[in-house]
Parts: sequence; C-alpha cells; structure tokens
Amino acid sequence: MPATALHERLFKIDTHSDTPTACLMKPGWDFAARHDVATDRTQCDLPRMAGHVDAMVFAVFTTQAARTPAGFAQAQASAMKVFERTHEVIRQNAASCALALTAADGPRLKAEGRRALYLSIENSYSLGLDVANVARFHALGVRMLGFNHMLNNDLADSSTDPRGPEWGGLSPFGGEIVLECNRLGVILDASHASDAALRDLLKISRAPVVLSHSGCCAVCDHPRNIGDELIRALAAKGGVLQMNALPIAVRHLPDDGRAAATGEFLLRLKDTVLTPELRATLSAEWRRLDEKYPNPPATLDDYVEHIVHGVEVAGIGHLGIGCDFDGGGGVKGLNEVSDYPNLTQALLDRGFTEADLAKLWGGNTLRVMRACEQMAG
Repeated sequence: MPATALHERLFKIDTHSDTPTACLMKPGWDFAARHDVATDRTQCDLPRMAGHVDAMVFAVFTTQAARTPAGFAQAQASAMKVFERTHEVIRQNAASCALALTAADGPRLKAEGRRALYLSIENSYSLGLDVANVARFHALGVRMLGFNHMLNNDLADSSTDPRGPEWGGLSPFGGEIVLECNRLGVILDASHASDAALRDLLKISRAPVVLSHSGCCAVCDHPRNIGDELIRALAAKGGVLQMNALPIAVRHLPDDGRAAATGEFLLRLKDTVLTPELRATLSAEWRRLDEKYPNPPATLDDYVEHIVHGVEVAGIGHLGIGCDFDGGGGVKGLNEVSDYPNLTQALLDRGFTEADLAKLWGGNTLRVMRACEQMAG
C-alpha cells in the first residue's frame, strides 16, 4: 500500500518539538518560510509541515539554573518571552495555523487546512514554587506539563541527574502540581523524569499520563527510556509512550564520556542566574559538546524497533510519536517534519494497518487529551 494518500488521511500529531525556544526566538527566523535542516539545522516550519503533519506540541523549554527566588524569576521571565513570541507567530500566520486548546481542535483545524499548535512546558523549573503558575500557564494555552529536564528540580527527580535522586520520586510540591494539572485538564508528561517519579505520577494522577518523547529500554538502555514493567504500568492507567528520535536514546552508544561531560556542564548552572550574555556563551559551549561527542548513526529502522517493541509490550493503543525535533531529535530517514511519510511507509512495510497507524499517529494522544479534559474541574 503506498503511504502518501494514507498518510494524508490520518490525523497526525507529534507531541514534542522545541521549535519555540530553538527557532522562533532567533532574530529574523521566519516560521512561514521553508528552511533546510542541512543548512540551518532547524526541523520544523509551516511549509515543511504542510501535507506531512497536522499538529505539533510546541514546548516552552527553560534551562534549569539556580533554585532561588532570583533564578525562578529569571526562568519565568524567559518562559513568558517564549510564550509571547509563539503567540505572535501564530497570529501572524493565522491563515495557516492556530493555537489548539482541546482534543477537538486538532482534527477541526486539519479539516480547515490549518496546522494545530498545542503548547507544553518542558522543565517545570519555570513554575518556581508557586502552584498558581500552572493556572497562569494554562491561561496562555499550556495543555501538557513536563516535570523535568536533565537535573532534579523542586517537583521531581530527573532520570539523568549525575548526583542521583533528591526526592526518591516526586517531591511534596510535585504532588500538588499533579493535582492542579488534573483539576485544569493539563496532561502530565513524565519524559526526563526518573522511574520513581513516573511511578509516583501513576499512583497520584486521576488522569492518564504520557511520556511525550521517550523510548524503550529493551531496545536502547538509556536513562531517558523506560523498561517494560513501567510501559505496562503506564498502559494500565491509559497512558501513552510517544517515541523519541534522539539518536543516543534510539541506538546504543558505548560510553564515550558524553554523559559525564554533559552532567558536569549542567551542574555548573545549578547556582547561576542566566543572563542573556551568559546564555549565549553557554549555547556556544553546548554546541562544542555536541561536536566533540557525535551521535550514533541511528536510522529510521532503529526508531521503528522502539515502536514495534512498545506495541508488543503495551498494545497499539498506548504508543505515539514525539520526535524531539529542534531539540536534538532526528535520525537518518526521519530528520525533519517533512520526513514523517517515511515513517508511515516503514510501518506499513512492517505490517501495521491503517487502523494501527490512526491510533499511533494521533488517536491515542487525542484519547488522553479527552480523558484529561473530562476529568478537569
């Protein structure tokens, strides 16, 4: 079966893209213009989305630094600038895209020929220590909240903090955030969180939980991925594991010093308030780390292995797509949003049916959105 027509029929959503922070904040970068990943390294814009994906969850990411009043204030100010710019870009391109707030908005906007842009938080460091900030971000369009990035924070332990666990899972404040997200209908996202934090989320949350950009430990034993026991537990609560295309989490890479160097870099920020000047210096240093420690040669076939394994463990009703484009994701054959039809073809070649693909590409994620909306209040 040829993939092109089938791919277009499906409702397709990718649940994690760092385009707002990585691209929209670049001076002069135009979301309405076609870019080339080979020249500017960006992976998502409106021309490349057209015909290839119907909806994206755009993450408002904040680099974690000092867990102090000054650090929290800076983080919130940084997040607000990303929100403002993202809303501005959506308004400027209203004929081609719109902010999506409900599960129903995605398919409706597809029918109108527009792309649906949902918003999420990546790293709830930007909440500070105030539960009320969840409602403030919700009012700005946030419908998914990721607890961690690469270090522990005041909500939960991260899967990759070189110091090990701080809370043994969620903190008491993290538990309050879970209940507030349930009240507002915000999807809880455990990507980057520790296994213990995910277990706590599954115990506390009344609504299903997702991992918006993670993978399977059985295929690639990386701290960002989860084991079969947790995949089953996630599925038992109605959740969804959306597969990440981060090469080091897709295909095993022997220890080359990357993890230690990355941890050392991040820990240098723990007592720092990030000024714009310091942020620019750190961005350049992060790029040098990327160049020093190249990614493994992961391919679309490697990525598909995660999906196949996830389906074997949890069933087709609990998998989705979350490539982490513009945030480090991308493998050969699946390296920008215009490559999504390649994935549909690869899955057809592996025996997946149209009904399977409808669940994987969007149906499962929309089901979680609806469940969270219905439990709100």
